[in-house]
Amino acid sequence: MKGVPARAARAPGHLDRQIEAFALPLGALAVGLALFALFLMMVGKSPAEFYGLVFKAGFGTAFSWENTLARTSPLLLAALCVAIPARLGLVVIGGEGAIVLGGVAAGAFGMHMTGLGSTLGIVGMAVSAMCVGGVWIGMVGALRYKRGVNETISSLLLAYIAIALMNHLVEGPLRDPASLNKPSTAPLEAAYRIGTIPGWDIHWGLVVGILACIFSFVLIERTTWGFSARIVGGNIRAAQIQGLPVGWLMAGFCALAGGFAGLAGMLEVSAVHGSANGSLAGGYGFTGILIAFLARHNMLAIIPVAVLLAGFEASSGLIQRRMDLPDATILVLQGIVFISILISETFTGRLSFSSLMRKQSHG
Repeated sequence: MKGVPARAARAPGHLDRQIEAFALPLGALAVGLALFALFLMMVGKSPAEFYGLVFKAGFGTAFSWENTLARTSPLLLAALCVAIPARLGLVVIGGEGAIVLGGVAAGAFGMHMTGLGSTLGIVGMAVSAMCVGGVWIGMVGALRYKRGVNETISSLLLAYIAIALMNHLVEGPLRDPASLNKPSTAPLEAAYRIGTIPGWDIHWGLVVGILACIFSFVLIERTTWGFSARIVGGNIRAAQIQGLPVGWLMAGFCALAGGFAGLAGMLEVSAVHGSANGSLAGGYGFTGILIAFLARHNMLAIIPVAVLLAGFEASSGLIQRRMDLPDATILVLQGIVFISILISETFTGRLSFSSLMRKQSHG
């Protein structure tokens, strides 16, 4: 009986955390959209027309949904590259580097390992891409633990190095001589191309991305490894006192995150571009940062948030044509929303939703 009051005392705080997990990101999104509406009015454009076009192009028709969901796959995997290290207290924002190098690794594998058949070829490209991406982001976790190098800075700098390395490879050693206008690796053979889901004009990468989010959720929330990672994220000193392998956990989970980002690059090569080229640096890694923060690093919440952001990106062309706005308009919207999310984090643990509900019930 002595434990009952204690549990009752903890219940309001637990309820606050549950409500907070939904209310803060939704509130930040609403504020961001409202601020962007003010920005549109300042430049003489109609917010109603803008958001109407976003809905029409992203979610208004079956074709719009296919276009949106086709863009969702790399965003899911890019967001995991941010969310997984975040559960260990690491802010890794260089997933773009793992994406482009993963794509280059897949393209190089397809060039040199021909004739393996569809299954072996696609699996080989996926493993190559995940290994390269895993090593690239795994270095971030290792540097953080071994040398105390700030993971945010190191991952961002490594992303720019990766993009430069990708450009060098596709324009030099791996360039297909027939790619005159846009340097790229040799086109993949047909057996190495990923097809579409039956009945939909959406490649199987969407299913891969969703399964990766589910796997990550189970790993973090339902396994001893995930529990150890969350202890490191909560208090690294306590984790060290308990004898947990902090260094291996940091490097290992960062490597897993980078592996998912590398897989995103492979899917872009195999399902979309057909070869590795400069289009791999499409900004998916940076959009994944916004998705992960908006989802509060919840692996399952990443799925609907990625669909929402993919719909925004799918509407950029229509907005450019109809409203005479630059293609970077969606980037401005994402930036404003991201700032709103960062500001909303300052309210974490400061709002008592349970007491407000009790006041309303008694009033």
